[in-house]
Amino acid sequence: MRTLYRARTIHTQSYPATGEWMLVDARHVQRVGTGEAPEADRVIDLPGATIIPGFIDTHVHLTATGIALANRDVETADGARALLAIARARAARDEGPIFLQGYDETRWADPRLPGLAELGTAVDRPLVIRRADGHTALANAAAIDAAGLEANEGVERDDQGAPTGRLTREANDTAGRWILESLSDHQLQDLQLQAAALAASHGITAVHEMAMPHWHGDRELDVFLRHRARLPVDATPVVATMDLPFAIGLNLTAVGGDLPVDGSIGARTAAVTVPYVDDGTGTTYTTDDELAEFFHGGHVAGLQVGVHAIGDRAIDQVLAAWERVYGTLDSRERRHFRARRHRIEHFEMASPAHVERAAMLGLAASVQPAFDALWGQPSGLYEQGLGAERAMAMNPFRTMLERGVEVGVGSDSPVTPLDPMTTLRALQDHHDPSQRLDRASAIRLHTVGSARIGHQEEKKATLAPGMHADFAAYDADPFLAGSADDLRPVLTVSLGREVFAG
Repeated sequence: MRTLYRARTIHTQSYPATGEWMLVDARHVQRVGTGEAPEADRVIDLPGATIIPGFIDTHVHLTATGIALANRDVETADGARALLAIARARAARDEGPIFLQGYDETRWADPRLPGLAELGTAVDRPLVIRRADGHTALANAAAIDAAGLEANEGVERDDQGAPTGRLTREANDTAGRWILESLSDHQLQDLQLQAAALAASHGITAVHEMAMPHWHGDRELDVFLRHRARLPVDATPVVATMDLPFAIGLNLTAVGGDLPVDGSIGARTAAVTVPYVDDGTGTTYTTDDELAEFFHGGHVAGLQVGVHAIGDRAIDQVLAAWERVYGTLDSRERRHFRARRHRIEHFEMASPAHVERAAMLGLAASVQPAFDALWGQPSGLYEQGLGAERAMAMNPFRTMLERGVEVGVGSDSPVTPLDPMTTLRALQDHHDPSQRLDRASAIRLHTVGSARIGHQEEKKATLAPGMHADFAAYDADPFLAGSADDLRPVLTVSLGREVFAG
């Protein structure tokens, strides 16, 4: 089946740079051109529309995004009282354990979190409320008991040794697995489908799914692998595990992904060199030797290896481990090492020295620009936790690009919206004017850059003959529109399938 798409402008990010029609043969682009169009089995006219390559989101959690779609009220809660009111309403409506997700106390006028007694008064059966970043949660006594958390590391306690209701680390992981184990395979499929459909509705045609077995259990990954070919976007699995035989057995090409070397700034678990403003230096979750052994084993196995690192101390640990591996290789092996584009997810507190070391190693950074828009502005989360000087230096995107680091972008959805326009605006409006990108550079980063860090540049991000037919059509030209905020596609095509029509 050959389909001809006709539009006002088609930006190919290849040669020719623009066209008026595009011929798609099944799942691939056959030709782009101007003037008289070739014959086709179908003709889709998009008068006045602009077609661009589909966006690629390099860091998505599909199941959690599906859950977040049912928790918009939690995301907009403005304080502990509102959060508890939502929990009570949900308990009155639903049976069984209550699981909420998405609160961010740094956006509240009063950042006080509800304690164990308040959580128990609000809901008398198990209640777990996970923070927006997923690195901490609130749980009442019924949940702590039902999930068997009492002896877990990460159950915060008061001066008398009693639980406060706040969970981090192992306790947070266990609570998340316990909740998802209560969902059926059909429910998990539906959550993932809802998230993928949301992506398609925003012009995203491919995602890197950051599977988290230690948070969600193996079954969630198994469900995803069984039905991912039926999702409306091309979803590549990247599994957070150090179990290399497991990853190889699944025929994965990438491993580690969002595997946390540290936590988050909001939870004060990101590993920092200088203490937070309100004390503490966060946490690293692996030893230097464990990390170097994992990196070496994954590289030798032919996998692209990645980890989550946010704080400067965690980034330093990751770079030092990669340097140990790199130092064991000869010249030819180093060339292959650099071609692998091993990844660091987030890379937020990267100093100029860190950026230079990453560039020397050929590492890729999967960054989330919307973090900066959400938390990087004056008096935002970064400044609250790190102080103004360190906050100012966060997320140096332009520096990474100028120093030769491979950079791709994503949302970490549901932490920030699964919407490339949010990301484009964040890249253009970075809190540090010296780090801002223009619109064309931002679009290229979210397409070509994201394709490159996933080794997909020979298939995606340009509309050239033989490339995947991944594109979105807009009423206004995304390269020229004064604001990207309200741009939504009228049509999204992924792998030649028309997966969204506005």
